[in-house]
Amino acid sequence: MPQLNKTVVMVGMMGAGKTAVGTAVARLLKVPFVDSDDEIVKAASRSIAEIFERDGEPFFRDREFEVIGRLLRGTPCVLSTGGGAFLSERNRAQIRASGISVWLRADLELLWQRVRHKTTRPLLRTANPHETLRTLYEARLPAYEMADLAVDASPDYSIEQMAVRVVEALKTRPDVLAETAKDDDA
Repeated sequence: MPQLNKTVVMVGMMGAGKTAVGTAVARLLKVPFVDSDDEIVKAASRSIAEIFERDGEPFFRDREFEVIGRLLRGTPCVLSTGGGAFLSERNRAQIRASGISVWLRADLELLWQRVRHKTTRPLLRTANPHETLRTLYEARLPAYEMADLAVDASPDYSIEQMAVRVVEALKTRPDVLAETAKDDDA
């Protein structure tokens, strides 16, 4: 069983599978799965929409930075972040220093197929959600391209297949995922 030495931070667009694939990766590695947005909501006792409305985006981004930092300093886990978290240089810097970022790279049409019927995406509540998604996608690509690893998504891959692909990518980094001696060599 490989041992996780650093927190794996899942980054990418909404619909890329950060939560679903991240949960499956955590299961494969037998480590906790944590969602940074869920942790922010717990800490604030308010929804993200309420935080944005009452305190504004800068306040939310400060809490996001603090939560990601706390989780990176804790026991290695798989951490899913909100789609905008990796856009922040200070978040990228602390992830680079203490964890490893994994970009779930999905093309625009795959993302659209996954999010177009969801009502839980406030950024897509616009007159032309597909165009909004395209604009966000193009604006965010340069930040996502700075991730330590990229794993390509495909409509043909199941969540479990994507998780295996992520673990295989992590195995290319012995500083992150180290093979441990087998106990069954008796």
